[in-house]
Amino acid sequence: MPSRLIVLVVVVAGYLVPSVPAHASGPALITGGITTHVVMPGDTLTSLAARFGVDGATIVSDNHLVAGRSLEPGREILIDNRHIAPAPIAAGEIVINLPQRMLFYGDGDDVLAYPIAVGRPTWQTPRGPFAIVERQQDPTWHVPASIRAESARKGRELPLAVPPGPRNPLGRFWLGLSLGSIGIHGTVAPSSIYQTATHGCIRLQGDSIEDLYGRVDVGTRGRIVYEPILMTASSDGIYLEVNRDVYGRAAKSPLPQVRELARRLAVNDRIDWTVAEEVIERREGIARRISISH
Repeated sequence: MPSRLIVLVVVVAGYLVPSVPAHASGPALITGGITTHVVMPGDTLTSLAARFGVDGATIVSDNHLVAGRSLEPGREILIDNRHIAPAPIAAGEIVINLPQRMLFYGDGDDVLAYPIAVGRPTWQTPRGPFAIVERQQDPTWHVPASIRAESARKGRELPLAVPPGPRNPLGRFWLGLSLGSIGIHGTVAPSSIYQTATHGCIRLQGDSIEDLYGRVDVGTRGRIVYEPILMTASSDGIYLEVNRDVYGRAAKSPLPQVRELARRLAVNDRIDWTVAEEVIERREGIARRISISH
């Protein structure tokens, strides 16, 4: 069933929060958009990746930049941060897709999307359904014994607890989940967002977690999924998003899964399979149009 493709970019609390009309039982939707960003002093590929939810290498490729060269302040660059939201997303539901490093929230008739950091490959974020069981502003970080032990092995001693403040790695907001001891929280390391960098928790930019915190409550339901490959059909065409298999859980060759998704959507004859294979090869983590051009 084709979906209606709408690209609407909403700036919430200073950060880019993509939004599209949500349908709890409908097909996958595309969040984000294609925008122009004027490079500010201090901008780096890492900081832009963390803010917008798009790999720095993709920004380099889309703008024909020279890899390794600093961004020139004042230069206009294209930012394409379109993502296919895993379907369905119900109103009031959080969905976290680990390979995408994105968190989606069904906010009434909208789906909001936030770039996140997830667990590193050696300390993976678990999958499964969850509920928010704790909600704290200005939390104290009670350092888990496992993290203290890891730090000690590296020659650095951590305290039993870190009080609220600018050195607290949880930031200003904490949403504790029923899935193990992990939570959704802010960060004092904003450049780590959109990476696999945590001890299993889900980390957001400060303004993003503040926005999400204000929308949810104890009891809000969610799920953490692992879907590196997503496809959606709309009146604008067929879109494919292929993310890196960050935890090594997917099939070695994504092409059979892409063909199966096309079969389910009944769009095999509408796809340019040469373009689709290029999208698979690049694994950019961005929704790219793969429809046959007419």
